[in-house]
Amino acid sequence: MTKNQKVILFGSIAVFLCLAGLIVSLLITQNKETERAEEAQARLDSLSMANDRLQLTNEFNQLSSDFQQYEDQQVYLKNDSLISQYNEARARIEQLLKELNGEKRRNDTNVKRIKQLEGEIATLKGIVKHYLEEIKRLGEENEGLKREIEQVQQKNQALETQNETTRRDNAELAQTVRLAKKLNITNLSLQSYNKKDKVEKNITKARKLGVNFTVSPNNTAAAGMKDFYIRIVSPEGELLGGNGGSFSYDGASLAATAHRKVEYDNKEAHVSIYWNVNSTLVPGGYRVEVFCDGYRLDSREFQMKK
Repeated sequence: MTKNQKVILFGSIAVFLCLAGLIVSLLITQNKETERAEEAQARLDSLSMANDRLQLTNEFNQLSSDFQQYEDQQVYLKNDSLISQYNEARARIEQLLKELNGEKRRNDTNVKRIKQLEGEIATLKGIVKHYLEEIKRLGEENEGLKREIEQVQQKNQALETQNETTRRDNAELAQTVRLAKKLNITNLSLQSYNKKDKVEKNITKARKLGVNFTVSPNNTAAAGMKDFYIRIVSPEGELLGGNGGSFSYDGASLAATAHRKVEYDNKEAHVSIYWNVNSTLVPGGYRVEVFCDGYRLDSREFQMKK
């Protein structure tokens, strides 16, 4: 082999080796770029999957929140199937979200699940919308019923007030009529007498006490026999006598010092009622009360001296 041939041979080998190295380098670079591209695509798929999952989860949570806000008003719904539809759609969505939460990359199966999930959420939106419309309608009906009840209560209150006023007026009228029938007396006096039935100024020598008064004319009062009762209370606060019978007054039974029946014909009448003293009386204030027909006609204190 000549020198020129050797130069050509070695030159060809060197060129071949350079080309081979270049090809190998290009193949290695291409593989790395392919790997980087696949990694980038994987990250992109993962981010896209997470974004889709987050967006659909947020929509589902918002719908659940809207529903739960009025969940305590389900008892007012007559359409029980609406609640069943909501619960069924909610269960399907929760199952799809659970399946998607275990996936990291976007693929045909997951894309199909996402589309299915979007459809279920759209269905749930329609159910919740219908539910809220029903709640609103029932709320308006209940508000109307509430206003009607309030109006009825106001009318009843007004009627009760009117009835109470009528009862009070009737009671006042009855009291007025009752008082109109009450006898009126004037000139009430207390006089002491000695054993000769003479007026005695010294109370310690009194053997008899006399209560005198005048009954005024009253055409409203019922005519007929009237029982007049007197009570004489000593300065010590004790009722004198007590053998004059008893009578009713203000729901209680009271003992009388003495009493007398008098024929009353609606005209003026002068009445005297006597009580025989059974022990020595002391000077001081003696309270005299006169009663008839359940009324206390007068009450007055008289100073009796020694």
